[in-house]
Amino acid sequence: TFLHGATVLTRRQFITGIIAFFSYCMYKKNADCHLFEPKNIYPTIPGPKESSSSRSPSKLDHQKNAEGILTDQDIKDYLTKMQNFDEAYPNDIILSKRKKALLSSIMKKLTHVQKTVGHGKFYLIGIDEAIRIAKNSTIESFTSKETLFLEKIFYTDAKNYGFLDSKPLTNFTSTISHKEVYKVPGMGNYIYRGSPQKKWDEVKKIAGNDVILTSGVRGVIKQFYLFLAKAQKFGANLSLASRSLAPPGYSFHGIGDFDVGQRNFGIKNFTAEFTDTPVYKRLSEHGYLSLRYPKGNFLGVRFEPWHIKVIS
Repeated sequence: TFLHGATVLTRRQFITGIIAFFSYCMYKKNADCHLFEPKNIYPTIPGPKESSSSRSPSKLDHQKNAEGILTDQDIKDYLTKMQNFDEAYPNDIILSKRKKALLSSIMKKLTHVQKTVGHGKFYLIGIDEAIRIAKNSTIESFTSKETLFLEKIFYTDAKNYGFLDSKPLTNFTSTISHKEVYKVPGMGNYIYRGSPQKKWDEVKKIAGNDVILTSGVRGVIKQFYLFLAKAQKFGANLSLASRSLAPPGYSFHGIGDFDVGQRNFGIKNFTAEFTDTPVYKRLSEHGYLSLRYPKGNFLGVRFEPWHIKVIS
């Protein structure tokens, strides 16, 4: 095992992360870009002034990266970015003014769909059902441009944003059957039957009534809603959003993972402060914390001590 800060990475996690990170370097080399400078598939608007922690690679760095060498500065810059995940960085992918208008319109309609079907069911519906609900209610229908925008977001390679994990859902119109899931009493969330439900039962047994299920099954539409809401909040910055929320199709909540929290801890359950709670400590002491995104991961995602890895 490898110790990084207060988190132990397994050999498999460490090697997998390094391979993903190195592959990303090669991807950027082939795209004729600097490291952490995603190929701009969307027109950008001028970003914030560059901070000392987010400097552009020097000429020497670029030469080294072009040769496929991963430098200490590359790793340092990457870890700084993950620690300050809600900061904007030069060359983040930011939507153009025209696409920002599309984003705003889509978010209004998705919000109305969620209100119409209820928060619980919204976790499960797919894109086709969302379009049908909008069309058959007082909500304005999704336009062809909006649907095409969503489809483009779904099929864009998330490496463009700097997100390096794999993609468990590859079908834009993926659906979730009610027969596949179990609604956890009193939690308002679903988990998949089988190994996810078994793991949740074990977590409950270890942590008792203090533990809550903060997020379970998420279909494609729910992940769209979360990812795009985050991007919209931060100036339509898709790269920034991807550092804390998987792009649609890339979330393992879609096939089995779930998030846990400490009862009465609120939004802090989604911060590093969760590691100070009795629930986290109890699960950790029992060796039960298999995290999808441990501290120091090389997958382009912040540290998520609440995210329980179910599916490998």
